[in-house]
Amino acid sequence: MSKRKLEDAQGDGTRLSQAGRPPLVFHLEATCGRARAATVTLPHGDVLTPVFMPVGTQGTIKGMSSEDMEMLGCRILLGNTFHLANRPTCELLRKCGGLHKLMNWNGNILTDSGGFQMVSLLKLAVITEDGVEFEDPKKPGSRMLLTPEKSIESQNDIGADIMMALDDVVSSTLDPVKDEARIKEATDRTLRWIDRCIKAHRNPEQQNLFGIVQGHLDVKDGGLRDYSLKEMIRRDLPGYAIGGLSGGEAKSEFWRVVERCTRPQSGLPPMKPRYLMGVGYPLDIVICVALGVDMFDCVYPCRTARFGTALVRSGQLRLTSAEFASDYRPLEPDRDGNGQGPLKDYTRAMLYTIVTKEPVAAQLITLHNLWFMLNLLQEMRQQIKSGTFPDWVRRFLQDFFPMAKPAPCEHCPPRWVKDALDLCGIAVDDLFDWSESAKELPDMPKDTGKASGK
Repeated sequence: MSKRKLEDAQGDGTRLSQAGRPPLVFHLEATCGRARAATVTLPHGDVLTPVFMPVGTQGTIKGMSSEDMEMLGCRILLGNTFHLANRPTCELLRKCGGLHKLMNWNGNILTDSGGFQMVSLLKLAVITEDGVEFEDPKKPGSRMLLTPEKSIESQNDIGADIMMALDDVVSSTLDPVKDEARIKEATDRTLRWIDRCIKAHRNPEQQNLFGIVQGHLDVKDGGLRDYSLKEMIRRDLPGYAIGGLSGGEAKSEFWRVVERCTRPQSGLPPMKPRYLMGVGYPLDIVICVALGVDMFDCVYPCRTARFGTALVRSGQLRLTSAEFASDYRPLEPDRDGNGQGPLKDYTRAMLYTIVTKEPVAAQLITLHNLWFMLNLLQEMRQQIKSGTFPDWVRRFLQDFFPMAKPAPCEHCPPRWVKDALDLCGIAVDDLFDWSESAKELPDMPKDTGKASGK
């Protein structure tokens, strides 16, 4: 598959920083089909895409130091405006010179606007045209009103390199017929709120404001996603996110929304970064990179680590399971059986003995899972640049679903994966039995350790 070199670009609407350079410069280095490899130059350095961005909700990733993240090669991580505004508070952040200084982090920071809490804390929230009023779940009876203006003010104080506009987020599981009015209202309100965010942004020379494409699961021609796309693009922002997904919708709907938003000619601008919010399963990320997404974030790799689950190329290892008690293989062996990553000298048996029992176990597995995700995206970037991404995807699927084989076989990967890859021009028909009789495996398969060297 051919690879194209493309020019640097920043939209006509960007403003120059004090150094004479816009706060975001996007250089698209190569494509392989729809997959992209780029460098995004931000105020705190270059970010190489595709990229996974670890989530440090309140200025820290649980169990990790800023030095740990630098050692892993992380160049951008996330903070959450809603939680940071509650603790340590934006007043403190303003006084100390921003979140970078508070957490001793020299890399880039992207902050969520707080809009996601409209879904996750819906029982504690009241949404109006003014904004969203929350009850702090840790302080019963307390109320805070988050408006587009307040969200941007807080993110300016935090000092994020990329700030997300406040959007009206509705659950992706709403009924498109029964809840049509609410879905349309949220899509329209998100556009009104982006204009308020743009107007409130007081530091465009140093901080980038991204808009979020909404529209629920409506991907028909001229539907809500098309409408939101067109209107967001018209505002000529430094970058764009795809929002409203990863909330329980069917994967057959999930990937079609992503495809609509990244579609050549009618999707998001090719010369600006594309961020898919809240997506962290390795399989989902691989497919969405193939569709043309650049940036991802999710709490999943860190959260699952605290419950004793490690991510590996064959799925997930639930290290609390007794089958690992005498599994002396490395946590993540390479094709020659040698350990790799920061835990290359730790066996599964050793981790089994301490997982959920010793605090250091959560830290170790978090370190591994973050390495796994960052390395996975770096590997995809290399394959895109070398023009071998389709072959890499085929190998990834074979490793990720070892129970699935060519016909006849009892199992196959999720069929939505084949549908999405067919559209991308990546053939997988010959790899697995896709017949109706084959049982679909889960998106995140479990590695049982049965092939362990005992």
